[in-house]
Amino acid sequence: SFNKTLYKLFAQHANLIMSQAISSDTFLYNFTLQQPGAITNAIYGNFSAPRAQEIIISRGKILELLRPDDESGRVVSVVSWECFGIIQSLAPFRLTGASFDYIVVGSDSGRIVILQYSAEKNRFDQIHMETYGKSGCRRIVPGKYLATDPRGRSLMIGAVEKSKFVYILNRDASAKLIISSPLEAHKSNTIIFSMCGVDVGFDNPMYACLEIDYQDVERELNEDNVDTDPMKHKLLTFYELDLGLNHVTRKCAEEVDPGANMLVTVPGGDDGPGGVLVCAENKIIYQNYDADVEGIEAPIPRRMGDDSTGILIVSVATHKQKDLFFFLAQSELGDIYKVTLDYVGDEVHDIHIKYFDTCPVSTAMCVLKTGYLFLASEFGNHYLFTFKGIGDNDDTAEADKSTTDDVYFSPRQLKNLQLTDEMLSLSPITKMHVEELLGEETPQIYCLCGRGPRSTLRILKHGLSVTEMAQSDIPGNPNAVWSVKREINDDYHKYIVVSFLNATMVLSIGETVEEVNNS
Repeated sequence: SFNKTLYKLFAQHANLIMSQAISSDTFLYNFTLQQPGAITNAIYGNFSAPRAQEIIISRGKILELLRPDDESGRVVSVVSWECFGIIQSLAPFRLTGASFDYIVVGSDSGRIVILQYSAEKNRFDQIHMETYGKSGCRRIVPGKYLATDPRGRSLMIGAVEKSKFVYILNRDASAKLIISSPLEAHKSNTIIFSMCGVDVGFDNPMYACLEIDYQDVERELNEDNVDTDPMKHKLLTFYELDLGLNHVTRKCAEEVDPGANMLVTVPGGDDGPGGVLVCAENKIIYQNYDADVEGIEAPIPRRMGDDSTGILIVSVATHKQKDLFFFLAQSELGDIYKVTLDYVGDEVHDIHIKYFDTCPVSTAMCVLKTGYLFLASEFGNHYLFTFKGIGDNDDTAEADKSTTDDVYFSPRQLKNLQLTDEMLSLSPITKMHVEELLGEETPQIYCLCGRGPRSTLRILKHGLSVTEMAQSDIPGNPNAVWSVKREINDDYHKYIVVSFLNATMVLSIGETVEEVNNS
């Protein structure tokens, strides 16, 4: 009986402690010891300053700002932020006339979040957070797709099925970003494959969606039509936002190639003809929102001797200057193609697809105006390249709208790109074994990483990695070494003192480590 009484008192005391902890301002966080290595999304823009070329990446629930260093040629991590949710999509957004970009985040929280990087605090500040649905990765709750108006007036967020919302963004009297109530653009029985904004200048904003109405497919299958292709009714649909009426209308819908899987915005207004590129199986199609104009398509060049499967584009990067724009499209084999358009005004006459280089397959690519190409690999390490050329003066395989037969090429070593930096990533780890094989105190972790010919065996040890910043040769064997400050109030050490049996050497710490005589 005494034990039962003691147990009851202990249980009551524990419940009291838990109730106080829950009712108080106590928050429990879950942090991992090491960040994920895989990158799921990557965007670029001017996030910290008007002319800063920076990259925002997402690693599952981590949001990170990267900045290429021109002096060292390395990618520097500026800030890494824990979001405590699954980041599904990212998009940069710039208001009309502004000089920096906001970050729009679509996640599993059921909210659309707009962030701004603060250079003073070195963190992401939340500007807006609007709730529109339930939390969780649900097929009818938006968050999977994000598209922004190229002129900075609105954005669209969509789900895998049915749901799409459009938000109007503007400035208030104090020049702060404000967001409107959501405008619905839903379409029942519809599955969405891709979404992008359409550059129409300063006309009413438009968005393009790659959709399929599965109700039509089910009806044909119920009619016992065995030969029915479920994807033959895939549609390219354009939605228009009427800024005067605050209403979204479905402007037009045209059937496209059944193998279409991705949409890419084509610069418009004074910068180009507008419209979209439809990336389909074995071809790329240019399509404008004018339903009376037929699309212009060109076949994708193929690898020599590889005719077994179709070619799909998995990632696209756009480079735009004042009087020039082109696209870099990468296939699922890793081949990168340069895509250009021949146009006069807003009328496109031809599309050219040219083999550019071959790199590891990526989930996202970013072309910076400073001459860098950032490639977030699907498997293995991530890469930063610099451009040695843009593929204009070579005789590699090229196709256009007049090409009827397949065009072939042989993969080659990098010609237009040069590797500058490499970011290590263990993703994916396919096999792991813990064993002590090196005669050390603690065991090592042996991992099989990567996929296919880029697979690696990696040995992981406990501890922190060391980066070698500088190296300096010294004569003889020193007895001791220590560092000192120049002034007692300095934050960092200035000199390294090296002691020998019959001499003392003073080294200066800077970009290089060198001996000084007047310290």
